[in-house]
Amino acid sequence: MVNIAGIRFKRAGKIYYFDAKDIELKAGDYVVVKTSRGMELGHVVIAPGQIQPGDSGESLSPVIRKADPEDIAKTEELDAKAGEALIECGKMIAELNLPMKLLSAEYSLDSGRLTFLFSAEERVDFRELVRRLTGKFKVRVELRQVGSRDEAKLLGSFGRCGRPLCCASFLTEFSPVSIKMAKEQDLPLNPMKISGACGRLMCCLAYEGEQYRAMKEKMPKVGQRVSTRLGEATVVGNNPLKEMVLVELDTEARVELPLNEVSY
Repeated sequence: MVNIAGIRFKRAGKIYYFDAKDIELKAGDYVVVKTSRGMELGHVVIAPGQIQPGDSGESLSPVIRKADPEDIAKTEELDAKAGEALIECGKMIAELNLPMKLLSAEYSLDSGRLTFLFSAEERVDFRELVRRLTGKFKVRVELRQVGSRDEAKLLGSFGRCGRPLCCASFLTEFSPVSIKMAKEQDLPLNPMKISGACGRLMCCLAYEGEQYRAMKEKMPKVGQRVSTRLGEATVVGNNPLKEMVLVELDTEARVELPLNEVSY
């Protein structure tokens, strides 16, 4: 049997699974694990549960240990150090006139790797920048380019609703969003009105997409002839949320009726 723990490294970040072995863990505990980026501090969001070794579908890295106060203090110290590195890197980018926007910096828990995240309109040749950074900080340096959605998730902001961005608050992964979802919800197709802080279609378009599709399947189509208590009519509009149908009677009068009063 294998003890699988779900661990997150960033707020609203993706959950990764590790073998907790015989370490007793509960949700909220901090742990030290080894990842492809080196030793990292993460917190448990899914307490270990017993599953068959093959059920996870992958070979899991082990949890090294439960984090102690020294690990927490070191992480805070490294965060401050990474902030200083971010400033230095920004100066080098300006000196080299590179077309990139620096977003964040992070040290691995063992101080062996320094990772910088940046965004850019296109690919950037940052080989000289890496050489300078490596010489300056004497550690292995990695630069990673991220997309506009990941940039918004990293920096955080507020959406049109006035609340913090979903991606920075609770969305662990980005779901596909299409213009079809906006059409199904009868939203204006003006990109300025349905785009988020990242410039892409708002993630929340997907939240009610399935509900709107299900509701619209029950509604008569616009242009369809229907029977009502007021006589024969033609459908000219629908309100799926209220389950109301706007019809135009043969007398050319328009009236909104509940769905259950319309036969088609």
